[in-house]
Amino acid sequence: MNGNKLLILYSAVLTIACAASLATGAVANQGPEKTAFTEIDVQRINLREADGTLRMVISNTDRTPGIYIRGVERPHPSGRRTAGMIFLNDEGTENGGLTFSGRRLPDGTVVGSGHISFDQYEQDQVIQLTQNEQGGRRWAGMVVSDRPDSPLDFELAQRISSMPEGPERAAEIQRVMAEGTFGRQRVWVGKTRDRESAVLLSDAMGRPRIRMRVAPDGASAIDFLGEDGEVVRSLTP
Repeated sequence: MNGNKLLILYSAVLTIACAASLATGAVANQGPEKTAFTEIDVQRINLREADGTLRMVISNTDRTPGIYIRGVERPHPSGRRTAGMIFLNDEGTENGGLTFSGRRLPDGTVVGSGHISFDQYEQDQVIQLTQNEQGGRRWAGMVVSDRPDSPLDFELAQRISSMPEGPERAAEIQRVMAEGTFGRQRVWVGKTRDRESAVLLSDAMGRPRIRMRVAPDGASAIDFLGEDGEVVRSLTP
């Protein structure tokens, strides 16, 4: 091959390489490539905004996160350790989630739960769908709660959670419930551990005021309750 032909060939190869490079660059400039999977095994997925803000975590039990407040992770007051999905708001603060569990214990009994909830801004759950099974007894319901205007007091929640079981812990729980420190339940609709279907409506202080119930045998009633929880009027068929 003479020199002129070699130069022409070299020029052609260089031109093709340049064109390919430009084409690749044009594709890259159109945005990140998409990757398709037929199947994927993973222990945890972190979903983030373009600026890095965490918006959702899907994880197994071992890689369950703590609780995120404005993008900073800290231990969860309840010591949460369960597989599921955690939702976070625009600021990277937890505002709900989906959790689930279930297993048979060595003694043959079954324990299990399923739960989805959404939180008030920098507070706890305001609506939840939940079910629980333990010791052969099961309940399931929808719960609506009031929460304080101020952010959740994590230090207090952590302190109570870490207290040993006993009269002191029980008294502290009763105190914060009476004061409404962590909010009050307003609506409960579901099935009780005694297999009753029930609706419980409470006032702003968390005191039950209307109770509708149907027993397993079909007996039913609507009870109107006073501030002390006593029935002041009852309607039956």
